[in-house]
Amino acid sequence: MLPTRLTLSLPDWVAPHVSAWPEAAGDEARMRLVLGLAKEHVERDGGGPFAAAVFAGERVIAVGVNRVLPEQNSLLHAEVLAIMLAEKHFASHNLGAALLPRLELVSSCEPCAMCLGAILWSGLKRVVSGASREVAEQAGFDEGPVFPASHRYLEARGIELVHGVLREEAREVFDLYRLRDGRVY
Repeated sequence: MLPTRLTLSLPDWVAPHVSAWPEAAGDEARMRLVLGLAKEHVERDGGGPFAAAVFAGERVIAVGVNRVLPEQNSLLHAEVLAIMLAEKHFASHNLGAALLPRLELVSSCEPCAMCLGAILWSGLKRVVSGASREVAEQAGFDEGPVFPASHRYLEARGIELVHGVLREEAREVFDLYRLRDGRVY
């Protein structure tokens, strides 16, 4: 039978985790929330050391954790899920629309090639990342064709990229994933 419906969901523990978190003022506080999600995802064998969240100032709008393995879908990266859920929240495919608050994506790791494309098309204007793509690659993940020119392309279109926020803490989540023999995909 031809599939005609796709239903996605985050693990049940995600909403209580985010609800228990205080408002996140500043890049480091927002990154701590995201890294907390990534670490818990690893500890629960959820399918990858990645998490992301869309923020409007201090307020969390949407979050994502990597769902590639549990949903058997290569597109379900944390960043993509966070963007999709934020778009659902605002009922808009354009997160940079004039009537929306200024939104930003915070990701536990520099976005891969696919996620950079999703960020461009989403309308987000700021991206904050923790671990470098080299850390993900050292853990065995293929981040795809991301080059300095990729970042310049996004910046030329008005997207601010902030790298290395809580870099060491973000790297520790990948270390934990490797220690737990997490599956690389």
